[in-house]
Amino acid sequence: MPVPLKSQPSFKDDLATAQRPLTGMWVCSGSPLVAEICAGSGLDWLLIDAEHSPNGLESVLAQLQAINGYPVTAVVRPPVNDTVIIKQYLDLGAQSLLIPMVHTPDDAAAAVAATRYPPNGVRGVGSALARSARWNRIPDYLSVAAQTITVIVQIESSQAVENVEAIMAVDGIDAVFIGPSDLAASMGVLGEQENPRVVAAVEHCIKAANAAGMPVGVNAFAEPMALHYMSAGVDFILTGADVALLARGSEALAAKYINSFDAGPSASY
Repeated sequence: MPVPLKSQPSFKDDLATAQRPLTGMWVCSGSPLVAEICAGSGLDWLLIDAEHSPNGLESVLAQLQAINGYPVTAVVRPPVNDTVIIKQYLDLGAQSLLIPMVHTPDDAAAAVAATRYPPNGVRGVGSALARSARWNRIPDYLSVAAQTITVIVQIESSQAVENVEAIMAVDGIDAVFIGPSDLAASMGVLGEQENPRVVAAVEHCIKAANAAGMPVGVNAFAEPMALHYMSAGVDFILTGADVALLARGSEALAAKYINSFDAGPSASY
């Protein structure tokens, strides 16, 4: 007799009950082992990235399986806002999606439609074949699937900032997430995430989201900016990445144990 199963909560459920900003990190290495290490860190959420990281369907699936069972929520970023790709990530069992490069309300509506079965959307039906429904072991999955999915759209261009209120008004959007890096590039200040114009644009989006009652998040690796945006009213934040922590940590080891010897013996008094 099959084991009775039910869908797990998704990120919107965490946001609805949170009493503080939910803090997370990027998982970009493509390694299920690294993802599992991060899952036990005590952070609130992990973002498995497939836009700028060496992740495909198989590696995302393995990381979802590695994270499952830890007290942390997995969010997955597909490489593009595409109906077919979103369908595949949902069928893998990803329940919380961060959709990149959403510039207009039409972009947002397309993202939502990709997560909904007809007649409310265009998601292809394959629940008997998919981990999302645990191969039809979740009763009535087709009718309850939309309730178990979180759709977060990424605001990361000047156009998106101008349209942020209209984007948030699209039915089915559960949260917005601001990406200062691409936003800076679109504003002509590539690499200057702390440029006053970029910061002002981020703050504008935070205020708009707060006024609309829409959960809002941001990416901020620099601690002063992370604390600033947390004070400004974000509901969730990414403050680091597995690959960045490994890069900086390994550099620190090299500086401590190699560079000091390369400098030669200390001068005597």
